[in-house]
Amino acid sequence: MSLTWIHEQTPRWDADKARIVGGAETGIFDSRYRTLRRGDLVAGDWWRVEADGRVVGYGWLDACWGDAEILLAVDNEQRAGGVGSFILEHLHDEAARRGLNYLTNVVRATHPHAGRVTAWLSARGFRGSDDGRLMCAVSRPRADGK
Repeated sequence: MSLTWIHEQTPRWDADKARIVGGAETGIFDSRYRTLRRGDLVAGDWWRVEADGRVVGYGWLDACWGDAEILLAVDNEQRAGGVGSFILEHLHDEAARRGLNYLTNVVRATHPHAGRVTAWLSARGFRGSDDGRLMCAVSRPRADGK
């Protein structure tokens, strides 16, 4: 499966976001995602991931004071297929290009798979902080762009 990373210039709530983010199990994301209406503007930077023209995931980044909070959302049918790793890698690259210091993610206590998601992020360099967030230092791109 070939994946494509697409930045949304003016991100708006749409049917695919409602299906993947809004339709996620209760407790995973902020409940406000269940109340948005089609066409509503959504804050932060959003990227969609497509496979063969179908949206299979989203990455979200919100930068503040040199760090970035991130969100990853993968279509239920695509879980354990590498889409999440693809999203995380690209969010890391986006943060590095912006000169950011850390990626942060909060796995809510209400998340039905909190332990599994925390372990997945930990295996990818995230470490717990004293305030409950998971953080990962952003590697700077090399001078040759790699």
